[in-house]
Amino acid sequence: MPAFVVKADRDQLVIDQLTAAFGADILSHERIADMLVINTTKNVLHQVAQHCKEQLDFNFLTTMCGMHYSERDTLGLVMHLQSMRKGHRIRLKAEVPLKEPVFPTFTDLWDTANWMEREAWDFFGIQFSGHPNLKRILNMEDFPAFPLRKDYPLEDPTREDKDDSMFGR
Repeated sequence: MPAFVVKADRDQLVIDQLTAAFGADILSHERIADMLVINTTKNVLHQVAQHCKEQLDFNFLTTMCGMHYSERDTLGLVMHLQSMRKGHRIRLKAEVPLKEPVFPTFTDLWDTANWMEREAWDFFGIQFSGHPNLKRILNMEDFPAFPLRKDYPLEDPTREDKDDSMFGR
C-alpha cells in the first residue's frame, strides 16, 4: 500500500477485508472522531484480532479494557490496535452477557495483553480463557467485587466515620 493513502481509504480497506473474511460477525463499523470502530461478535473477536495483526499489519496492541453496559446487562471488551508502519489505528469491540463474561486470551498474539487482561479481570470481572496467570493485579486477592462495574457502590455503606450532613445529604 502506498504511503500516501489517506486514513479514510485505509479504513475502507480494513472494513472490506474484515467483512469479506468474517461476514455477518462484523456487526457494525463507524468512524468516531479520528478512529475506525469495528463491532464484532465475541465468537470471532480473537480471529479478527489475529487477522488484523497478521494480514493488516496492526502489530501493536495499544490498550485493552472492559466496559459495563448496565442497561443491557452486558460487559464489553475494547481493544485499540495500531499499525506502526502505516500510522493507522482502529478500535475493536465485542460484548458478552454479564452472567458469562468470558473471552479467549490474546496473550498468544501480543505479550502486552497479559497485564491488560489481568486489569480487565480485576476491575470488571472479565475472564480470559487460556490466560497464563489470571489473578488480580491492583485489588486484594480476596476483594469480593469488581469496582469498575456500574453496580458497584460509589461509597462504602458500612462507614461510620463520615458525617454526610457536611455534604448536604
